[in-house]
Amino acid sequence: MRLIVQRVQRAAVRVGGEVAAEIGPGLAILVGVRTTDTPAEAQALAEKVAHLRIFSDEAGKLNRSVLEVGGAVLSVPQFTLYADASKGRRPSFVDAAGGAPAESIYEAFNRELQALGVPVAAGRFGAVMLVEIFNDGPVTILLERERADAGPA
Repeated sequence: MRLIVQRVQRAAVRVGGEVAAEIGPGLAILVGVRTTDTPAEAQALAEKVAHLRIFSDEAGKLNRSVLEVGGAVLSVPQFTLYADASKGRRPSFVDAAGGAPAESIYEAFNRELQALGVPVAAGRFGAVMLVEIFNDGPVTILLERERADAGPA
């Protein structure tokens, strides 16, 4: 799995001109699922996100997690995070999981965050979305996790 995690003042997803999901302060997360991902990767990354210390404490140091500051997560499925543009001009998406398997892993990630106590607002899997992100800082972190038993890509 591959996540782009952004600390935000607010974020929203619009589908068909209507707000489908929105949050105030917290994290906007673009979620990419790879063909080899399992619920184990979703669980490990949810745990990492919930406790990732990227919010400022009283001294201005990045010492607090989304849980500690009472923030929420806007989770946005984004298969293009596994685009490979190393050859030619058109990206290949051969490593990106699609359909029901990807949706299942994406939903497992969201459920695990919620189980850890993080409120989650979710984008719509498979929809064309407009994503509004008001990045705070800006703070943007790339998180990745591959299956321990997966061979070389």
